[in-house]
Amino acid sequence: MKKLVAILMLATAIVAPETAFAKDLSITAQMGPYSGRPAYLAIYVTKPDGSYDSTLWIAGQKTRFYQDLRNWFRGIAASGETIDGITGASVGSGQTLSVNVTLADALIDAGYQLHVDSAVEDGGYYPNDVVLPLSTASSGKPVSGSGYVQSLTVTM
Repeated sequence: MKKLVAILMLATAIVAPETAFAKDLSITAQMGPYSGRPAYLAIYVTKPDGSYDSTLWIAGQKTRFYQDLRNWFRGIAASGETIDGITGASVGSGQTLSVNVTLADALIDAGYQLHVDSAVEDGGYYPNDVVLPLSTASSGKPVSGSGYVQSLTVTM
């Protein structure tokens, strides 16, 4: 009986960590040239059905402007998620934002997508400025933005 328990414990120690694997991602947003104040960015994940999943990073510390990032703001408001510890300074024209995050392996190559919404005070709002699949095939390949983000690269 003791051998059986020891074998089961060893098997659990070998198998259990695989279910909790996470992948480190490096996200680099290169801002295009524009006039005006620094941009607010919401970097978040959506599920395969398009619904909000989680927030990875918010660039911009004045919370009163978060509602300007409407797609992301609706998702986070409905989820009740907190964003403590995942915010930083806004990003200006021509600047680069680099963020390192950890994401569950189960989200990679499973239909989840990474979104970036961008907004500038007294400027425009770009929902889905950049959208790319969370897939190993897209790793390291820059994707052009449609608004303030010139390009976004995610490396896994």
